[in-house]
Amino acid sequence: MATSSDSPIDPTDPFNPSPLNRLLFGQVYSAAVRAVAVHRIADQLADGPRTVEDLAASAALHADSLRRVLRLLAMHGLFSQDEKGAFALTDSGAALRTDVPGSQHAAAMLITHEMFSRSAAGIQDTLRTGKTPFEAAYGVPFFTHLAGSPAEGELFDAGMASMSGRVDELVAESYAFPGSGTVVDVAGGRGGLLRAVLSREPALTGVLFDQPNTVSDHLLDTEEVRGRWSVAGGDFFSEVPAGGDLYLLKHILHDWNDEDCLRILGAIRRAAAPGKRLLVVDAVLPDNGDAHPAVELDIIMLMLVKGRERTATEFENLLTRSGFKLNRILPTPSLPSIIEAEAV
Repeated sequence: MATSSDSPIDPTDPFNPSPLNRLLFGQVYSAAVRAVAVHRIADQLADGPRTVEDLAASAALHADSLRRVLRLLAMHGLFSQDEKGAFALTDSGAALRTDVPGSQHAAAMLITHEMFSRSAAGIQDTLRTGKTPFEAAYGVPFFTHLAGSPAEGELFDAGMASMSGRVDELVAESYAFPGSGTVVDVAGGRGGLLRAVLSREPALTGVLFDQPNTVSDHLLDTEEVRGRWSVAGGDFFSEVPAGGDLYLLKHILHDWNDEDCLRILGAIRRAAAPGKRLLVVDAVLPDNGDAHPAVELDIIMLMLVKGRERTATEFENLLTRSGFKLNRILPTPSLPSIIEAEAV
């Protein structure tokens, strides 16, 4: 006898879990995640299950509203609910704690921020105009806005550091970095990748290069890399530190259009002697247009900046035009690949 679970999903029924309906309700899920992140519910569940009444009382929240939000997120695997109605963290939900290694709390706060939601709402106009939704909503380019808004700039830096932590480790593990010399991490944020690389190579030194307000909040003051790094602030469109044996450029080129990428790569080429290497760490889309997880990231680029995710052919074209030769592309266990190039 057939059961309801055997029946095909009717895509015209708005209450069936069809692919369309999951997409339509995505904004509801994001709003719920933001709500529990803002009120740090995961931190309050760090010691084990608690009733909604207890949680609400300690955080001065409305109990019934909190119960309904937690129930939704439990359905999506961030929390669990026992037979007495108490909620607990799952492994996925624990990533929203602020006090754990690899915490994604800052990432959640960034991705669910109104900068993203307002930009997403503008995609419908972008299909007509080709203009960046963020600029249409805020009147200035994304990075210009961050520079003029310290709170949102700090949120962006923290969110990027949150999302980069494990990726930095995987990149450092996936490439045979030199045992000596100097690595220059261009636009390296707070230095998570540089720290991961230097931690694995005790004779290697490094330079963290980014905007002055970003490098001032670096992560390099740790015992395992002590005395082997320096920081420098500046504009990567005009000049980057010279004399490096290897240059890193992680998740930067996808923020910019081809013209600006050529300016960034040109500045690195002027700083790098012939034969020195450049590692571009970015997602690489298939040349044949096959599905790839980075197409989601590509839409974020469409929303916020003038950048895009690129294919291997597109990366090779940019590198060749900038005075580099593409050597090879190495996959990592994470989304980005390592694109190794050499100054010629």
